[in-house]
Amino acid sequence: MRQGTVDGSAPWVATDGPARQVTVEGPALQVAVDNPARQVADEIRAAGGEAIAHGGDIATSAGAASLVAAALETYGRLDTLVNNAGFLRDRMLVNLDEDDWDAVVRVHLKGHFLPLKHAAAYWRAEAKAGRTPVARVVNTSSGAGLLGSLGQANYSAAKAGIVALTLVAAAELGRYGVQVNAIAPAARTRMTERTFAESMAAPEAGFDAMAPANVSPLAVWLGSAASEGVTGRVFEAEGGRITVMEGWRAGPSADKGARWTPEEAGEAALKLLGEAGVPGPVYGA
Repeated sequence: MRQGTVDGSAPWVATDGPARQVTVEGPALQVAVDNPARQVADEIRAAGGEAIAHGGDIATSAGAASLVAAALETYGRLDTLVNNAGFLRDRMLVNLDEDDWDAVVRVHLKGHFLPLKHAAAYWRAEAKAGRTPVARVVNTSSGAGLLGSLGQANYSAAKAGIVALTLVAAAELGRYGVQVNAIAPAARTRMTERTFAESMAAPEAGFDAMAPANVSPLAVWLGSAASEGVTGRVFEAEGGRITVMEGWRAGPSADKGARWTPEEAGEAALKLLGEAGVPGPVYGA
């Protein structure tokens, strides 16, 4: 996961969720971080930016709080939070263990909620002190969370929860200068490289549609001041395509003005379904 501050010099706090052991130090910070997080920070610095790596468990309140604190102690302010924690434990529903359900929901959904909560507390305090921030949050959902995906009930439910969290946060935090949006990316990552190794493999030549770098420009724009006025929206990003996703909204409706009988309700429902659009298919169906 990559979370942190973004401004003209693009400082970042890079973390990959629950830590694997490698130690780095920063101002008022000495934490264990894993190699991928350190590599991300190294790449940013090599490109001329500023970055530190953080190894706290962002699915705990203490870990999420320390992440926000690390950004503030290092850079003095927090402008943008990008939530991107996740991993897979795929099973068909009847074979899905409770532990695998809990683990995926914990990392994806709770791992978005807690950093958002602690960042929002900081931004609210800034706004109340008369320093209303220009703040941005980019959450990471998935097509599985929008349409569902066979063999991924836990992942789909968690990613759908992230969309709902995004909508609520956008409505609640706008008064403090905070915009909250979500992306549903399709790209080759450490999480997908085994499960979808063949379909997401890089081509020998030409445009690499599954390169993670294809998603980055949209995330950067949503995390910047240039996205002023855009909040509570969900974007799908894959290859060279960006799509604004349109979620649940009222469709065909019937009002009897009194209580329906089961038979009447069934007749009305079938009539309304005939007038409604057909939902997109579940992935893998």
